[in-house]
Amino acid sequence: MNRRRLDCAEYQERHRRVLKRDGWRCQFCGARTQLQVHHLQSRAQLGADAEDNLFTVCAACHRAIHLKEIKDSVLP
Repeated sequence: MNRRRLDCAEYQERHRRVLKRDGWRCQFCGARTQLQVHHLQSRAQLGADAEDNLFTVCAACHRAIHLKEIKDSVLP
């Protein structure tokens, strides 16, 4: 797995592709606003910026994932 950190332009393009792939919706609650991209396996845990390691979440669900209020390993 390639762990090279993408430059800003590459990451922005990858981010847009993930949002498009996920239908511009949070994969947990279906929200269409305040969308962010989350790593299933964090870079700190040797996760890559590969599209199969990224998914779309809204800011509220992203926060809940990091607070361990919801599990990102159980996508709907």
